[in-house]
Amino acid sequence: MIGRINRFHGRAGIVRVQRTGQLVRSGPLALRFGPNPRLASYRLAVVVSRKVSKSAVVRNRIRRRLYARVRILFSSLAVPYDMVLMAYDERLATMAPADLDAEVAKIMQKAQLTSAEPSPGRAIVKPKSNDNGNRG
Repeated sequence: MIGRINRFHGRAGIVRVQRTGQLVRSGPLALRFGPNPRLASYRLAVVVSRKVSKSAVVRNRIRRRLYARVRILFSSLAVPYDMVLMAYDERLATMAPADLDAEVAKIMQKAQLTSAEPSPGRAIVKPKSNDNGNRG
């Protein structure tokens, strides 16, 4: 999940983006976005219609996975944008994380919100051990 500062509060902001924002489609995703100079960082809403899946469990899984991908890959957008990411395919719930990363990166790049290379996710660093098995 993304932080509270990066979420919309109420429907007015989402409706404004839906009415006035630019639309970009790529595969199973669509992104409607517009700049918001009043904020210091981006705001994001993920919309998964009941047409995608009748099951709320599946829709929520898609929503959580998309929020997580955006948080990990694009936590530092240069310009503050309001974005509404819309999902159109039930397969997003079971898609491999690398494929989901590629889909999100592709739509963000197509919208020209980020560079061609997404920022890497958090790296897990393991402590090095000596030849004799002792740490340090």
